[in-house]
Amino acid sequence: MPFIECTRKKVELDDDGFLIDMEQWDEEVAMALAAREKEAPGLSPETMEIFRFMRGYYKKFHAFPILNYVCKNIHQPRECIREKFLDPMKAWKLAGLPKPGAVGTESTDAQHKFYSWLVPD
Repeated sequence: MPFIECTRKKVELDDDGFLIDMEQWDEEVAMALAAREKEAPGLSPETMEIFRFMRGYYKKFHAFPILNYVCKNIHQPRECIREKFLDPMKAWKLAGLPKPGAVGTESTDAQHKFYSWLVPD
């Protein structure tokens, strides 16, 4: 399996570049993943804030958050993820979250709860 090397650790990835152990993620790992994905050099504090929110949401709900919900909760523009990443799955990967297979998305509208599932192509 592939891996990335950071200053203090070696981090194992799956064949698609997702972390095997999401607990190994930190900002240095995010930077190494971004370089591997040929993402723009350096990740801004706002981008790291997106990653931290996504990770916290995933840990709590085991689901992919609605993108506008992420931006609203971290007080960034409504389209913050789409502005920083063309592909929301790239944000998911750089946040060190598990490869989507049957990862749910949950609505944040208290009146209309619904679930859908992200299944890779």
